[in-house]
Order: sequence, then C-alpha cells, then structure tokens
Amino acid sequence: MALNELKSAVPDYAKDLKLNLGSVIGNSELPQQQLWGTVLACAIASRSPKVLRELEPEAKANLSAEAYTAAKSAAAIMAMNNVFYRTRHLLSDPEYGTLRAGLRMNVIGNPGVDKVDFELWSLAVSAINGCGMCLDSHEQVLRKAGVDRETIQEAVKIAAVLQAVGATLDAEEALAE
Repeated sequence: MALNELKSAVPDYAKDLKLNLGSVIGNSELPQQQLWGTVLACAIASRSPKVLRELEPEAKANLSAEAYTAAKSAAAIMAMNNVFYRTRHLLSDPEYGTLRAGLRMNVIGNPGVDKVDFELWSLAVSAINGCGMCLDSHEQVLRKAGVDRETIQEAVKIAAVLQAVGATLDAEEALAE
C-alpha cells in the first residue's frame, strides 16, 4: 500500500505527521470518491513529487475515470483561481473586484462528477493555496448543499497533512543532496 510507504518515509522528528497521515486517510469517514478525490487534488496542490507519486496510483484505483480527471481538474483550476482571487482580495484597491475576471472556468460548472465532490476538492486545494475568498465561496456552496462542517473539516485536515508531509519530505530530500 502506497500510504504505508509514504508513512515510512516520514522522518522520526515528524512522527505526528506520520500518525495524522494514517488517521486522515486510513481512518477517514468520507465516502471513497470524496476521500480519494481530495487526496489526489491535494497531492497535486502540495507540489511534492514524492507525495503525488506515492498516492496517485491508489487514488486512481479508488476513483472512476471521471472522478480521477475531475480531481485533477479541481487542482488545476484552483491553482489559477486561488492566485487570481487571493490577489483581488489582498489588493487595497476595491476597483479590482469590479473588473471582469476574463478567465475560463468552465470545469467548475461542468466537472463531470457530483458538484458537491468537486466543491469539496476545490475547497481542500484552496486551503493549501491559502485563498480565503475561495475557501468562503466553496464552503458556502457546500453548506447550502447540506454538507456538514465535519465533512468540510475532514477535507481540510487531509489538505493540511498532505501539505505538511510534502514540505517535510521535500526538505529531507533537499538536505540529503
């Protein structure tokens, strides 16, 4: 199992990450598609080659072809949107918020999977990328669709742990060179 290999790669000083990795993925109560779509989207967003290489095969095995593509699409579109909307929010000139975005975002309207799943994956990626506007927007859509706070928090925990594991493993690899 790739999850076990990833856990074994985590150094002893980051034991909490190893334990959290096992619990947020191995003991998740999310349905398989939500879980593995979140894992894949967050592995991509973590920008850690090791995290992505270890978790992608298991994600692919647990997702339909449509969900696999949609999770990758969520990571891709949020990589763009998180920069764009975070910048709009951070600029002190409110006029930028009135300008037309002019960016294609068709996948959000037609992701090829249940809208709730895509929104959950987008929220998790937005947590990694630190876009407050996107987090609020996706959280509101999820809550209006009846998704409970615990489910949303599960996705954010996956994002937090995968980001931390990726940063740790990438640092260890850089130090070993």
